[in-house]
Amino acid sequence: MITIETVEETGSTNADLLARLAAGEKHPEGYWLRAKRQSGGRGRLGRKWQSPAGNLFCSTTVNLRSEDTQPHTLSFVTALSVHDALSAHLTNNAGLVLKWPNDALISGAKIAGILLERAGNCVVVGIGINVDHAPKLADRKTTSLLDENAGQSIGADAVLESLSHAFDNRLSRWRTGGVAATLDDWMERGHAMGTRLSLSPSDDETLAGYFAGLDASGALLLRLANGAMRTIHAGDVSMMTEG
Repeated sequence: MITIETVEETGSTNADLLARLAAGEKHPEGYWLRAKRQSGGRGRLGRKWQSPAGNLFCSTTVNLRSEDTQPHTLSFVTALSVHDALSAHLTNNAGLVLKWPNDALISGAKIAGILLERAGNCVVVGIGINVDHAPKLADRKTTSLLDENAGQSIGADAVLESLSHAFDNRLSRWRTGGVAATLDDWMERGHAMGTRLSLSPSDDETLAGYFAGLDASGALLLRLANGAMRTIHAGDVSMMTEG
């Protein structure tokens, strides 16, 4: 059962759910917290997530079961859910691609991001989607559903409705079909094999190479120019144009 709680404004929906969990609250899967505005939205690697009214900012929880394996692969479940929801509302989704580990891009411009945070046997899943606005960022291009649909407004409520059902379906597939099925689905929607990537697995290292797939745990396989293969478990990734 899907239940959506909407608040006018908060600091961060992820932070709110983490605080509730710390206070002993329990939420069934299918519960979503959405804020119309956020004053302290957070992205990966400590980045601030700009949160203008009209975009979608929401969080849900996954209650881990004893049989659930590789909880970190819920990032792929979430990314696929975002892809499903965006596909349902784009007039043309030809340029829509997932970027490892957890971004959604359209023709190279960021339209959505996710942040997973674990608290005991719960994983808080935070999602931000640019519905009506594409915040200006110094280090990357951005876009929105409004921009991509030639000014036709969809509304954050409708996007969340699609997203919540997509997440429910993807979570079920992750549990019944196994991690491998989810990773296969991601590969069909992610950047293509051979895509040139630049990534920083640590603050003092930058690598460039070509996407060579995912391993069984969802780690990125990067083929370097000398033919060596690197397995990347975390890092900031950029897709590079040839030239």
